[in-house]
Amino acid sequence: MVSKKTTSKGLGRGIEALFEDNGLTENLNDVTAENVQELTLTDIRPNPYQPRTNFDQKTLKELASSIEKSGVFQPIIVRQPDANLARYEIIAGERRFRASKLANKATIPAIIRTMNEQEMMEVAVLENLQREDLTPLEEAEAYQTLMTKLNLTQAEVSARLGKSRPYIANYLRLLGLPEAIKTMLANEELSMGQARTLLGLKDKRKVVALARRVVSNGMTVRELEKVVAEMNSNKPAKTTRAQKKSPYVQASENQLQEKFGTKVQISNSTAGQGHIEIDYMSNDDLTRILEILGISLD
Repeated sequence: MVSKKTTSKGLGRGIEALFEDNGLTENLNDVTAENVQELTLTDIRPNPYQPRTNFDQKTLKELASSIEKSGVFQPIIVRQPDANLARYEIIAGERRFRASKLANKATIPAIIRTMNEQEMMEVAVLENLQREDLTPLEEAEAYQTLMTKLNLTQAEVSARLGKSRPYIANYLRLLGLPEAIKTMLANEELSMGQARTLLGLKDKRKVVALARRVVSNGMTVRELEKVVAEMNSNKPAKTTRAQKKSPYVQASENQLQEKFGTKVQISNSTAGQGHIEIDYMSNDDLTRILEILGISLD
């Protein structure tokens, strides 16, 4: 079992930039000048564009207990798709909505805002990207949604969110995993690093079986990298002791892998000579790596 991510994604300024570019500069949490209304919970439905699929039940119950005792302090934000019907869709605050239902509340304080379908989608994606507890797949799907719905390239998403292009690319590559492995990743049986390493296996027919081996044997990322390398070379595991790489070479490999977002191997001799191997998964992936190197084939 792997632990949840706890580090901040650092998307603050990038999120604001995306809001500005799409006319959504108003702070969702700035509700001081707006009219708060009590809306019936049964008249509200979640945002249909919500990228988050998993809500931690323990924290929801804790929030429900707080709401049961003290109520909801911060109103949720909703929109009214049809002005003729008293039906609402959540723009922000789905956790408060779900927790209020768990607390058996009949109503919830809310602010109604005017927002079209496009803006609704953007807010749902951008609000969730600011959170620290998205699963790797949810984060990947959020980046994909931004690219698809806002017609952005990987480079544009990278620049606006303040993340490196390899960082974005690494997450997007997860979407190409078989569904069985996605399930393992979503259930935290596999880590992000393990899933990324599995993407490097050339024989895709064996990738699910290997993922199950990882989960069953508790294989580390380094151990998995060795297995993948052996399977890709179609050679049995070496019985002789491999030449140990120097700390400098190992650190260089790690830095190159982070930069290119793919498997990198450095082979060197005692004379200080050697070669560098950079894996790529498709023509598009090769083009991405060439762009990072500053090489254009146009």
